[in-house]
This record gives sequence, structure tokens and C-alpha cells, in this order.
Amino acid sequence: MALIRKLLIAGLAMTLVPAVAPPASADQGAITELGVPLQDVLLLGGTVAPGPGGKTVLWAASSGAPAHLNAVDPATGAEVGRFDLPGAPGSWAVDATPDGSVYAGAYGGAHLFRWTEQDGVKDVGRPLASEDFIWSVAAGEGATVYGGTSPGGRLFGYDPASGVRDYGKISPSHAYIRSVSYAGGKIYAGTEAPAAVFEIDAASGAIKRLPTPEGLDPTGKWAYDVNVAAGFLFVRYGAASPGPLHVWDIAAGQWADKIDPAHGLDVSPPDEEGRVYLVKGGELVRYDPRSRTTTPTGVPITGRVANTRGIGWAELGLPDYPGKSIVGLLWRGMMFRYNPQTGAKSFVQSGIKGEPIDVTALSEGPDRRMYAGGFLNGGFAALDPGTGKVAEFHTFSQSEDMVTHDGKLYIGAYPEARTYSYDPGLPWNSTEYSPSPEPGPAPNPARLFDFAADKQIRPRAMVSAGRYLAVGTMPDLGHLGGVLAIWDTKAGTLKHAERNVIKDQSIVSLAYRDGVVYGGTSIYSGQSATPPTQPEAKLFAWSVRENRLLWEMVPAPGKPAIPALAFDSLGRLWGIAGGEVFAVGTHARKVIKRVTLSDSRSASGQLALNPRDHQLYGAHAGREVFSLNLLTGRHAVLRQGPVHQLAVHRSGDVYFAEGPRLYRYQQSR
Repeated sequence: MALIRKLLIAGLAMTLVPAVAPPASADQGAITELGVPLQDVLLLGGTVAPGPGGKTVLWAASSGAPAHLNAVDPATGAEVGRFDLPGAPGSWAVDATPDGSVYAGAYGGAHLFRWTEQDGVKDVGRPLASEDFIWSVAAGEGATVYGGTSPGGRLFGYDPASGVRDYGKISPSHAYIRSVSYAGGKIYAGTEAPAAVFEIDAASGAIKRLPTPEGLDPTGKWAYDVNVAAGFLFVRYGAASPGPLHVWDIAAGQWADKIDPAHGLDVSPPDEEGRVYLVKGGELVRYDPRSRTTTPTGVPITGRVANTRGIGWAELGLPDYPGKSIVGLLWRGMMFRYNPQTGAKSFVQSGIKGEPIDVTALSEGPDRRMYAGGFLNGGFAALDPGTGKVAEFHTFSQSEDMVTHDGKLYIGAYPEARTYSYDPGLPWNSTEYSPSPEPGPAPNPARLFDFAADKQIRPRAMVSAGRYLAVGTMPDLGHLGGVLAIWDTKAGTLKHAERNVIKDQSIVSLAYRDGVVYGGTSIYSGQSATPPTQPEAKLFAWSVRENRLLWEMVPAPGKPAIPALAFDSLGRLWGIAGGEVFAVGTHARKVIKRVTLSDSRSASGQLALNPRDHQLYGAHAGREVFSLNLLTGRHAVLRQGPVHQLAVHRSGDVYFAEGPRLYRYQQSR
């Protein structure tokens, strides 16, 4: 194989246009910073517990750079505390221990933070050096907290007096401890698919696996939420969307009930009669685990993400709210309240501040405005191409890609590899992300299709393909092989959808010309914990009319991904792979030109043809923005920086993002 590889590379080299020029300085234009187009609240982990001054507050971690631990007054919604989590982008893992400490476990570095009234927030370090993500923390006795991690699927305990205890890898076949709870000397831990729940003795470390509920197939499901309350263990199986909540009777050692569909992330602490509150079918309900009865409250919690971000009890001191009331936060900072005695209910927007959102998608729309979509917090912004200012902002999903086709903007959204169409000429009405209790116009963006059933998670590539829209996806955790979908926008149906067009490879870039869709692949899944089986990325050609693969090739030997493709005005197909830009003659099916930018093997990169000067513009491996003269092969560095997203407007302006900040490059006119 090594000899064949050497011969192949040598053969390709003979076909190349010789002598690539070194990079040049760019002095023919100007770069303007346009600011932060996307800013919103995203709450992940939360709890209800004493806060500053000892008063009960709603604690919630808001994602940002850095993330913050926020304390909210349940009576007014006002912010009573806001604490930096230095170096942490966010936290799913927030809980309060009996001694009055509040802990937050971070993703992106897996540091553990502790708030106390005396010292504020302190970074207590990285409990386990091998782990990158703390998914969940649970209060133990005193000041002790327990946490679950990935990618090692490990469990730890932390006590300020004695430090970290590593309970080790809980299951040899799992990489995630997604959810953790504690009661009576036992730690309960839930994993990723195939879902499993373990009981760990906090003192001895002994591990026991609980049986799977009868009739439940754990394949493709996570033990996403695990909560102990009133002697029962509540386990929600599935993922971010609603799913069955199974109830384990701890004393009896058996599954006792099922609530379906239940939303995450938590159930409340019990009331005096052992009843808990949770979200079921888009409504706050009261559940009695002993009688197995559910009572509605009339509090609607709607939209795609109807999960609580901390739920508990607080005395509000308000009319119609005597005694203790149930309070909780939703993911965008809205607070809900319900009083069991009077039935009073209300929603209040909290004072939690929005955070800048990293840009993950850029595209010119059919109305000539530029559009931006964001990471995790999501968000959707339209920018005036004249001023570069944000003209509209809406709450929306995390966007993976955007493309204009036949008068609409199409958006690929995470998770479940969902595709939406947006008509800028109609009112915005997202029934999933901006739900209203009042009837509104037709959904816009309108959800068209998804590939959840095919275990896909990211629609990473989209292209206008004649009368069709082509979409390429990346699979979810534990799976390999993306889907190539051809959507008939006139008929409103899928013309074709096929997984594993290229075996075990995701489809991360697309281009179209003369009835053929060309795709660039990645050896990686949509989740980093899934190991690849293929050595290098491929380029392929797909006949739209015949629904078949025409050919495939390896244009950049050894590179793991081809994240961007673009045709030039001469019909040559250009791609970027790591630190290399290449051109392919699609009829000859061979590389005809290469430009080396660096020795990077990065899976990140962008390319776009500029209609004004007929040059390629690109983002290289999160290092720089460059232009490439297609005749000479000379590339000019326009700006160095962590750039991953780039798009060209028909005016010739080049838009690119460094994290949440957007920039525009304009040539001298």
C-alpha cells in the first residue's frame, strides 16, 4: 500500500501546473470589524438553592466567553449575582451541596468551579486530567460533589477537605457519564447509547448495573437525565427531545412506572407528601410516585426546547403565592412560577444577560442581505449589506450551514440534521424557538425534513443544485457514514437520500455543475468520540438525474477532510484540505493544480469564488483569511486569526468571523 501511495502521489505531481508562488501581502482592500451579530441567553445547568445573603435564588450557568454563574431573584427575576467562570465556555453541570456551596462543572477543559458566600467563585482545577467535559454534578454530603465526564466515561468525587477521588471508568463500553445523582450513600450514573444506569457505592466504589426497563430498547438512547427524589430514581431515556421517564423504586429494587413523554433536565425536590414536579407533554405537572398519578398544573412550557434549567421551591412573598412555590428557568432565561395552593402561575423574563455567540454559518440571502447563524446558543441574524449592521435578530437553533436557492434561504440545523426553509419576504414565526400562545402565521422558517432516524446530527453541507437542494450530513455518536439528500423544492419531497455514499465518511462540502453534485468528505463523525475507520477524505461525483455515484477519488492524500469546494469561472473544481488548496478537472478526474499554504492536517477550511475579481477567498485551518489568484497560484494573507467561517457577497465583499466577531473585507473601488 505504501508503494502504491507513493506512485499515486508521484503521478499526480506530474499533472500539476508547476511552480506555486509564495504568499504575497494584501494591500488592495480594507478590513472592517462589524461587531457581534449574534448575542443571546443560553442556560444549560441550573439549580434552586441559597445564594448571596442566604436568600433562595435560581442558579444558572450561561454559556459565553467566559461562561457565567448567575443568581436570579425568584420574586422579581432580577439578577442578584453574576460570576465569571474563567476559561470555561459553559456548564451543563450545576448543583448546590448541603454546606451552601454551589458547584459548576465546565465543558471545554473540564474544570470544576465552587461558589461560596465567603470567597465567591473559585476554580478548583481539573478533577481528572484525562477528561475534557464534565456533563453533570450531584450534591453529596456536606461539601462533597460527584461528577460524570467524557471522553473517558469516568466518575469523580470532590471534597474541599480531601480533594479528588477518581472512581474510574464506570463501564468499559461507554465514553460518557451523561447524568449523575446521589442519595443514601449511592451515586447513580447514566451513560450514552446504548443507555445504561449504574449504582455506585460512594464509600467502597462498588459498581452495580441496574436492569434496563422492560420493553425499552436502549439502542440509540441515552440515560440523559438521572434524578433521585423521595426514594425514587427518575431516568429519562432518549436525548435532547422528550422521551420516556422511567421510575425506579430504590427500596423495592425494581422499575415501578413510566411517564411519557417527559422533558428534561430535572424533576423538582419533593413536597411534604413526596410528590415532584416535572415537564410532561409541554406542561408542568405534579407526579406522585406512590400512587403513580399525574396532575396537570395548567402551566404551558412549549417549543422545541421545553427543558427546565433548574427547578425547585422558593418563598416569593407575592400576592397569590403563599408559602412555597415551584420556580424554574428555561433555556433562554425565562423564569416560570407556580403556586400549588392557589394555582397562580406566571412567566417572567429574568435579568440574565445575553452572551456573544460564535458564528457557525454565513450566507448571502435571496434578498441580498447577509445572514449569520451561531453555535450552541444558535441565533439568526440578517445584516444590511450596505452598513454591515444587524437588521434583524431572532432566537433559533445552532446552524451548521446556509444556502440560497430559488428565492429562499435554506438552513441546516443541529441536532437531528434538520433542514429549514426561510422566506425573508414573510414574517418570522419559529414555532419551535419563538413559541407564542397566540395563533400566528405559517411557520417561517419552515421545517422540511430531518435524518434523526438515520442517526445523523449535523447537516454540514448544502448547495443549490438546479431545481433541487442537495444536503450532506454527519452522523451522531457511535455511527459513521453521512447522508446525501436531494430535496425537490417544487414538489416538497425528497428525490433521493442515501447513507454511506462513501463508506464510513461524512459529507462536509458540496458543489454543483451541469447536473452533477460533487461532494467532499470527512473521515470523522459528527461527534469526536467516534473513531474513524477510513484513512483519508475523498472527493466524489453524484448524478442527480440518475441517482448514482459516478466516481470517487483521493485528491489530497493523507488529509482527513475536504471541508469546502467551489467552482471557478473556467469550470475547475477547487477544494481545501488541511493546508492545501487543489483544483480538479472533473472530466479528467485528476488534480491539475495544488497550492500549499501550510503543513496542517486540519479538518477546518472555507473556500468561495468572488464574482467581482474571479479569485478564490478562503479560511485556512483556523489560522488566516487568504485570497488566491487562480492564474498565478499566488495567495495573499488578508488577516491572520482564528477564522473558520467565510462567505462572499455578490458585491465582492468578503465576510468572515473570528468566534463571535464578524468582519468584512472590501476591495478598493
